Amino acid sequence: MLLVSIKSLAILALASTVAQAAVVTYNWTITYVNANPDGLKERRVVGVNGQYPVPPIHVNFNDTLVINVINQIDEPTALHSHGLFQTGNAQMDGPSMVTQCPIPPGANFTYTIPIEQHGTYWIHGHAKGQYVDGLRAPLIIHNPNEPYKYDGEHVVALSDWYHREHQEMLDWYLSIFNPSGAEPVPESGLINHQKDAKFELAPGKTYRFRIINMSALAMFHVHIDGHEMEIIEVDGIDVERTKVSSFYVTAAQRYSILVTAKNDTSTNYMFRADMDPAMFDVVPPELELNITGSIVYNPTAPFAPAEYSQWEEFDDATLVPLVAEATSTPDQIFTLDAAFNVLNDYSNKATFNDITYVMPKVPTLYTALTMGNLSSNPEVYGKYTHPLIIKHHQWIEIIINNDDPGNHPFHLHGHVFQIVGRSSGKYDPASGPYPGYFTTPNPSRRDTVLVPSEQNVAIRFHANNPGVWLFHCHIEWHLQAGLATTFIEAPEVMPSVLKIDQSHIDHCKALNIPYSGNAAGNEGLDLTGANVGPDPLPGTFTSKGIVALVFTIIAALLGLATVIWYAREDDAHLAAQLAKARSSEEETH
Repeated sequence: MLLVSIKSLAILALASTVAQAAVVTYNWTITYVNANPDGLKERRVVGVNGQYPVPPIHVNFNDTLVINVINQIDEPTALHSHGLFQTGNAQMDGPSMVTQCPIPPGANFTYTIPIEQHGTYWIHGHAKGQYVDGLRAPLIIHNPNEPYKYDGEHVVALSDWYHREHQEMLDWYLSIFNPSGAEPVPESGLINHQKDAKFELAPGKTYRFRIINMSALAMFHVHIDGHEMEIIEVDGIDVERTKVSSFYVTAAQRYSILVTAKNDTSTNYMFRADMDPAMFDVVPPELELNITGSIVYNPTAPFAPAEYSQWEEFDDATLVPLVAEATSTPDQIFTLDAAFNVLNDYSNKATFNDITYVMPKVPTLYTALTMGNLSSNPEVYGKYTHPLIIKHHQWIEIIINNDDPGNHPFHLHGHVFQIVGRSSGKYDPASGPYPGYFTTPNPSRRDTVLVPSEQNVAIRFHANNPGVWLFHCHIEWHLQAGLATTFIEAPEVMPSVLKIDQSHIDHCKALNIPYSGNAAGNEGLDLTGANVGPDPLPGTFTSKGIVALVFTIIAALLGLATVIWYAREDDAHLAAQLAKARSSEEETH
């Protein structure tokens, strides 16, 4: 009888949630706006409805989110709701030339997204690097039945900020004049798109801080002076309360923390988000790394003495999800070696297993839906989309080797994954079983994981969401340099669950992009005319050797120019001396 009662209550609760579901509509006109968020330089940015920063989106679990987009900038655009599964809805995931043709200038498009999750997310441009120029906003999904109780909440958007437009910096970054692959360093770090963010707290109340790193490059270490923090959510996954004094948030990651306010209102405190200098090739002397906001109890009260402590060692793999999910033995294991090399176009590109990602001529999802029985053949997607075919309901493991001197945050679209292992150095499958597996029965889950330099991480996910899903580094410069691969998940199932409506096709036609066929827009395995990328240079040159050679050539050219310049100076001096001698001789005669 008790069992029946509990079951009845559960059904009533579910019915109540369904009854409260709503269609939540946002109308976004994407425009250029002038802004000066760091107070140092006004510049053109990408905003929405004439506003910058872009206002956050709020929606409830089980709602349907509708975003009506009008593109009024001078280039195609697309939006990605970062962290949303898009189950049976992969055509709304957003990355340009992966799941859609981008929205042409002057055109409109509607993203319709059934909300099946709750937690802290964000939405951003996924065409070129438009989110670096401002096209980004928090996306908060509220749960009517939150597992933790709190009195109020603050959304905290962390970001780096540049004074030049993304395309200008990208052109330099990917040029032959940057053989070391040094990323553009931001001019500022911001909290909620400003230099003086304030968070008001009432005495004795408990607040949820939803922290989102929306940066192109920067990683932040978060600490609140005089207050204890408890992590309760990571990338949309509720976790057991975990006390920390500080923690890192790399690009695209999200955390929620609970903070209980003090009863004494005589003092205010600093909210700290320190940029990690290890993410920057060079730290300019004028760059302020210690970014601060204010915890305000009383606007007229003084601040407590500053706390400058060492960043705490923090391991996100130790966070325990509230809803347990046991892992399974993987059906397929992919080992991906992430590296940067000067390729045969003489620019520094990023690669997974020596392949740099290049967009196809046909969006990859459209290829999967129009190639029939060939959709399970990786050849039809082209070599340079780096397609990895996985079957429906398989368990997939990815072992990521970071062969680069820098840290990398890797993000998987369409899923959260379990963090199942980690070890130092490079793992070679030929050496035997992976040595770094954890033994936890309920692994930590998230959608973006940091892989530190010269280390590796093993992640695992259940292929229960047919679609085409990018897996890529979420440092925007690295994605543009090609550090991405494409999972083609259950291509045999996709046609029965995914539909491409006419608006998708109309955008392709307007941009003269083919919308069916293989990666080249052809039938069968004929890839004539497909987009191709640069390949590794032949021979045994290492990256350091190539960089040294390039700089040697540049130095030689500069040296030659200097010799010529001095030679011309000498010639001019000699000519002047001869002219003076002739003049003296004429005067004598």
